Amino acid sequence: MASTHDGVDGSGRAEASAARRDGGADRAGSAAPRLHLHVLGSGSKGNCALVEGPEGFIMVDDGFSRREVLRRMHELDLDEGRVRALILTHEHTDHVSGVSVWCKRFDGELYASAGTAGARAHLGCLPFTTFSPGEVLEIAGVRVETFPTTHDVVNPVGFRFSCKGDAIGYATDTGTLPPGALRLLADARILALESNHDVPTLRTGSYPRMLQDRILSERGHLSNAQAAEALPALVSERTEEVIAMHISQENNRPSLAVRALAEAVGAELDNELGSSATLVREGAEPLRICAAGQDRPMTVL
Repeated sequence: MASTHDGVDGSGRAEASAARRDGGADRAGSAAPRLHLHVLGSGSKGNCALVEGPEGFIMVDDGFSRREVLRRMHELDLDEGRVRALILTHEHTDHVSGVSVWCKRFDGELYASAGTAGARAHLGCLPFTTFSPGEVLEIAGVRVETFPTTHDVVNPVGFRFSCKGDAIGYATDTGTLPPGALRLLADARILALESNHDVPTLRTGSYPRMLQDRILSERGHLSNAQAAEALPALVSERTEEVIAMHISQENNRPSLAVRALAEAVGAELDNELGSSATLVREGAEPLRICAAGQDRPMTVL
């Protein structure tokens, strides 16, 4: 069973740490899936996540200072020495601002699409292994399938991380979900999917019309409604966790994203705040829906 723990919960940190020490065993003592997702932060002020596989962590983006990454990792009881590789989704500052400093004390592998690696001077001088969206990589014991997304950058990508029958789907910063993205995001145990904005809130908010149009475009960000529309085709009986990602602090609320996703699959809200929702399924693990935060690191086992 998948378990979600927020970094602000001390008992959650201890339980997540114990699960890793025990080789991923769940509370019932049975063998748990082999991949975990740690979201250190997701939003316009900084993005960084860690996919934990059998050989250590694959860092996805780094939009925080080194000190902040370490603080958030330690809050989740994670060892920075286990980061084996860094892979980028795209070159926007909130995803890459911390890369140069991180790499000063990092001798692991670096991966980015050819367009991303050459898009900024401070990235171009780093020893990235480059790939074209659609290529398959093998990183730290994990199969990483890449797919193109649609964002206002050069070569943005999303990922499917797979290992020994387990899978994590990961897609943020995309205005649409192309067929390749839908195929690779489907039937993952953990699905991290952008749910950036609520359209009415965006349209009546303070953003200038030009920026609103950019966010709503095919090269912008997925709305709650777009994520919800795609969700039924992506969720399968083995999907246990859906995490709403890159939630706008100006044009959305976690509860709005969770409610939209919950309604799409018939899940019930867990509380009046709408901070999470659960779909109980006969013959399958429950499906849990929650939201990643900008300032609150979280672990999904």
